[in-house]
Amino acid sequence: MKIAEYYYTIDQASSEEFKDRGSKFIAYALPITDSVIFKKHLQSLKKEHPKAVHHCFAYRIGLNNDNFRVNDDGEPPGTAGKPILGQIDSRNLTNISVIVVRYFGGTLLGVPGLINAYKTATALVLQTIPVIQKQIEKVYLIQFDYTRLNDVMQILKQGNCTIIKQDMQLFCEIICGIPINKLERIIDQLTNLHGIELKAVD
Repeated sequence: MKIAEYYYTIDQASSEEFKDRGSKFIAYALPITDSVIFKKHLQSLKKEHPKAVHHCFAYRIGLNNDNFRVNDDGEPPGTAGKPILGQIDSRNLTNISVIVVRYFGGTLLGVPGLINAYKTATALVLQTIPVIQKQIEKVYLIQFDYTRLNDVMQILKQGNCTIIKQDMQLFCEIICGIPINKLERIIDQLTNLHGIELKAVD
């Protein structure tokens, strides 16, 4: 089985509105990397829309398909969160959240109407944002003497690695993401340098 080398996500926020029989559904899409960012975003939208009757959402984080959440926020079960997540998954996206804020317009939409409204609002907002492809990386801590800095940086640059954090003293530390499709080669190159310590970071 071929290991996936890339994943798809968004790198900007957007919002879009959908109306049905007087009810207004405002969908907000946001790139996220953890649930803490998401919760802050949800709280700020609740403050921004205090008169909205529902703040329904879905998010998916990471690459192993088990970090996701859906919430109907008082709507009939399965009518909001699941249709929102369905649109995220139909585009094969991760590290993304969509919150749909609903203002009630006086007419009940029924279960099919609600599913359609939350699905459509999410589809509309996702159509406004470019999908980006990101390489899947494994995070490593690299420790080395300052004299090795140029050699290390050259290997990381050629391998298209992502520098997450760096501390450049006499003894240097770099936390970086190494693309999994180049992992073996880059680790070989780094370990062949004298005095390099390499440790995988979970």
